[in-house]
Amino acid sequence: MKEIILLKSGEIALKGLNRGSFEDALIRNAKRRLGSLGRWKITKSQSTLYCEPQEDGLDLDEAVERLSKVFGFAALTRAAVVEKSWDAIRAAAVEYLADTLPYVNTFKVNARRSDKQFPMNSPEICRELGGVLLAAYPHLKVDVNEPEMVVWV
Repeated sequence: MKEIILLKSGEIALKGLNRGSFEDALIRNAKRRLGSLGRWKITKSQSTLYCEPQEDGLDLDEAVERLSKVFGFAALTRAAVVEKSWDAIRAAAVEYLADTLPYVNTFKVNARRSDKQFPMNSPEICRELGGVLLAAYPHLKVDVNEPEMVVWV
């Protein structure tokens, strides 16, 4: 399964005409931190930087550790890249979270559907994927107020 790192730039999006130069500085800093780990492709879209490994076997744990020390990011997370279909999302979620969900007790699913052509709306994605994860991990409970883990789609 292909993995990437997502970096949210937060308030930098409010900086108007200077935003581009701030984002470019963040990209330079991220590239400098990742440089010795291998080849990475870093792209930006909607206040998010996408860090995609360009070689097999790159250490994503080390990349996350290094990027967490770059000033200017509001959030950082690893993510699985899957095709835009419900079956692919469902299967990937169960597989991708297999190392984490056995060790938490509560979770919730958040979805932000940018493609309005996708057949399910965001609340439906949350509800259905929550049901899939509950079936796969019976010890889990849903807690929408203070979950131990939030699953983003």
